[in-house]
Order: sequence, then structure tokens, then C-alpha cells
Amino acid sequence: MDENCVQPFCAQIGDQAPLFVAEAYDNAEKTMKEIELENLRGKWVLLFFYPSDFTLV
Repeated sequence: MDENCVQPFCAQIGDQAPLFVAEAYDNAEKTMKEIELENLRGKWVLLFFYPSDFTLV
């Protein structure tokens, strides 16, 4: 394990993302909606966020 890794979780190459539920902006529907990572299995997913920043990107 990397010496710079801070617990409780430090992602490594090849790790699977932990399952989660979150609110996300759906650009096609122009609304916020709840997404579940489990529902996106087998698809490419890009998780993009700004911690502690409440502006829409």
C-alpha cells in the first residue's frame, strides 16, 4: 500500500469504486436526480465533483 495513502479509503489502480447513491445533474432532462452506481454496471462512468463547492458546473 502507498505510504501517502490516508485511511479510511485510498483508491489504487484496478480497485472497484464502492457502491453509492448520490444526486447528480442530468443534462438531457435538465434536472437533478438520484443515481446509484449499481445501476451503471457495465457502462463507462466519470465521477466529477468539487468537495465543499456548491456551485453547479
